[in-house]
Amino acid sequence: MKVKFLGQNCFLISYKGKTILTDPFYNYQKEKSGFNIEEQNIDYVFITHAHGDHTADVKEVLQFNPEAVIIAQPEVCAYFGHSNNIDLNIGGSTQIEGVKITMVSAAHTSSFPDGTYGGTASGYVFGFENKNLYLAGDTGVMQDMALLSSVFGEISLAILPIGGHYTMDAKGACFAASELIKTKKVIGCHFDTFPPITINHAEAEQYFKEKNIEFILPKLGEEFEF
Repeated sequence: MKVKFLGQNCFLISYKGKTILTDPFYNYQKEKSGFNIEEQNIDYVFITHAHGDHTADVKEVLQFNPEAVIIAQPEVCAYFGHSNNIDLNIGGSTQIEGVKITMVSAAHTSSFPDGTYGGTASGYVFGFENKNLYLAGDTGVMQDMALLSSVFGEISLAILPIGGHYTMDAKGACFAASELIKTKKVIGCHFDTFPPITINHAEAEQYFKEKNIEFILPKLGEEFEF
């Protein structure tokens, strides 16, 4: 499995020849990431909630990948009107390419830039072969995170927001990872995109170091293999 960071909560995940794009918002920083949607073959688009910094580029993705499947809340699927979709709600699961994906709760709001209601914000747990990936989406620290390992088994990798202001900050994310999720590996996201979520990198890294958690603070366009 390969994971590439494209900014905010937008990741390109490659697994067994299939490509997943999460929360499409790649154009805002594409000069730094080098990402070009016209060169991609996107099979699945996962959306955690409706805010513009998570949905701005959905229509462009579908323009170049009309057969892609959207996985999101019923309200989000209805908003885009794409015929090829799988609408989920909290606790619901689907299977794609032998991978079980479950929509889980997030503590956040959800509406489109035009004010349209976007349903309930969420995260996802991906049950890859021998590995569980938790994509938290935008969220604060919440007790629900403590249930993840009991329900799904060990969380091998958690992608957590760390920018503060609109979500939990790095200190909160570290607490969530060490005390609730019980994961040993974290990729940070939702940071340094706008002034309110600019972070101190050294400080963020220190929180996780003190808890002996492998912490990746990704650069735009950087790819990791797990």
